Amino acid sequence: MKQKKFILQEHELPTAWYNIQADMPNKPLPPIHPATKQPLGVDDLAHIFPRECCVQELDQEHDFIPIPEEVQEKYKYYRSTPLVRAYALEEALGTPAHIYFKNESVNPLGSHKINSALPQCYYAKKEGTTNVTTETGAGQWGAALSYAASVFGLEAAVYQVKISMQQKPYRSSIMRTFGAAVTGSPSMSTRAGKDIITRDPRHPGSLGTAISEAVELATTTPGCKYTLGSVLNHVAIHQSIIGLEAEKQMAMAGEYPDVVIACFGGGSNFGGIAFPFMRHNLKDGKTTEFIAAEPESCPKLTRGKFAYDFGDEAGYTPLLPMYTLGHGFKPANIHAGGLRYHGAGMIISQLIKDGLMHGVDIPQLETFEAGLLFARTEGIIPAPESSHAIAAAIREAEKCKQTGEEKVILFNLSGHGLIDMTAYEQYLNGDLINYKISDEDIEKNLKSVPQ
Repeated sequence: MKQKKFILQEHELPTAWYNIQADMPNKPLPPIHPATKQPLGVDDLAHIFPRECCVQELDQEHDFIPIPEEVQEKYKYYRSTPLVRAYALEEALGTPAHIYFKNESVNPLGSHKINSALPQCYYAKKEGTTNVTTETGAGQWGAALSYAASVFGLEAAVYQVKISMQQKPYRSSIMRTFGAAVTGSPSMSTRAGKDIITRDPRHPGSLGTAISEAVELATTTPGCKYTLGSVLNHVAIHQSIIGLEAEKQMAMAGEYPDVVIACFGGGSNFGGIAFPFMRHNLKDGKTTEFIAAEPESCPKLTRGKFAYDFGDEAGYTPLLPMYTLGHGFKPANIHAGGLRYHGAGMIISQLIKDGLMHGVDIPQLETFEAGLLFARTEGIIPAPESSHAIAAAIREAEKCKQTGEEKVILFNLSGHGLIDMTAYEQYLNGDLINYKISDEDIEKNLKSVPQ
């Protein structure tokens, strides 16, 4: 008879982050200046981001990067997070697979985002910055950044995607509770926002619009730096603490994952759980499969184009080598606000090109069906973003049921959905629908990609 629950918690925290760039056979291409088309260095990026983050961003040499002691101390407030064997979910599915999840929802901010918010604010404070700014979709990153800014005595300004602000009003309340100023994007407070609203007065906002406004604020305000919750390499480095802990915890369980899964917006939580395990594929001959679960309505990994593109709608950022749907892409109003981004991170994009991982597209209704089953079996209401990972894990478990294989499946539960109950209410009432972008619309959006 199966046990109800099997939880492992490792209290000896990692003292260094993992940087997969050092072990990649083909390194990510560099970000380039949109005008000169020349690769950017640390000094070029440091007028936007904290300098140490820029050093980490371009570091393709060091496989492990020490975690500052001050950040380690802050991590101890909530880490390590549990690794859980999902016995009840396995039983409900009738699968021979062993399903584990890393529960990043248990920290006070409710998601994995705080793992990078703390070091980014620490580095900003250390170099004399007084203000930080950022964008946020569903609000999990905005909440984490607002809290981290308060911890290190920084002022924070957050641009939240307008439609997400309407869908999840309590997220902006959380940010304000921590002292941040929150503005719906696009707004009339920046030149980028005004231009977007002029072109489309009913624009619902996107992560691209919010990034444009935050970058503009950072580059026009003395003592202000821009922080980012996903996409860039240094964010994935910080998030690697998830997978480094999971490695130890899986060893305690006496198992090793055949499949590692995470939801995918820009790549932060996917890289966090996957990269420490992927290094064993790259260096030790392991054959683990890595799956990034993205929304069917925003399919950059499976239907996007690999190209140099802007990370924002206004074209303020450097050009990044990424799988993209075009920086002018206007996403559907799905409830997984953290996954509605037009491009994939540079590391992820190179790994996809090299066939070392792959993406799957999940329809919105399937994600909520999976989230509901997970809640009713494991007692945790997952964030709509995390439900994409659950849905992909269920697909893999169903394959095992058909073949009889006893695979070990590990996924990252990146956050809880307790502030997303409006979405669940709409699903339970039958008011949600699937969105699928046409090939014609993808081609149209890709015309905005710089040549």
